[in-house]
Amino acid sequence: MKFSSAFKFGALCVVGCLLSLNSALANSYEQIKKDGVIRIATEGVYSPFSFHNEKDELMGYDVEIARAVAKKLGVKPKFIEASWDAMLAAFDAGKADVVFNQVSINEDRKKKYDMSVPYTMPYPVIVVHKDNNDIKSFADLKGKKSVHSATSNWAAIAEKNGATVVVADGFSKGVELIISKRADDTINDNVTFFDYIKQRPNAPLKIAYTSNEPMPTAALLKKGNTELLEAINKALDELKAEGKISEISMKYFGKDISK
Repeated sequence: MKFSSAFKFGALCVVGCLLSLNSALANSYEQIKKDGVIRIATEGVYSPFSFHNEKDELMGYDVEIARAVAKKLGVKPKFIEASWDAMLAAFDAGKADVVFNQVSINEDRKKKYDMSVPYTMPYPVIVVHKDNNDIKSFADLKGKKSVHSATSNWAAIAEKNGATVVVADGFSKGVELIISKRADDTINDNVTFFDYIKQRPNAPLKIAYTSNEPMPTAALLKKGNTELLEAINKALDELKAEGKISEISMKYFGKDISK
């Protein structure tokens, strides 16, 4: 039996719609409550926010906040770990319900995703080799090699300021390129840098510039997943009011980075 191209196109559209519907249902708050599990995407190699301790247990600031949110929702957390770009690809494919991984809020992301209320207020910094005195502001990134995860917000800032982005998975891999002078700089938050230096005090790195403007971070959700977004926002607001987020922050940083 032969089918017309119009029929084939219509059939493909129906299949596509059904797949999209199934993906949406899989990420819905109703399905999460039914399953009793919320799938949380995180890197697992992004200390002190998401990493493994000496016992190979997943821990970190974002991990503990995600667990506290899951408890508020009355469900169990299931963590999906992957490098930044692979993690977002898995999330886009419906393999996770929410991302807790220091996702900066910006207009491009808000067009594609829904974002929760902020739970961290870090300050962007430019990190360079200790011998590098050429970079003192974002404007100085023009023509420089700036190392980042391919789709990170920091990479977008570097490109906006005229830098060429060198791709590396995560902050640690990026600064290795700076130390070996195969890249000039990286942009990240001040908390990540100070945690790295605390663990590697002899690393030949320094902060060349610190922004005066914080870059709030939030949980990332599928666009239009309103019921889940409202539930997560309510949980985060309650955790803030109860002092839980401040407590988690003090545990990892010795200060409250949520304000």
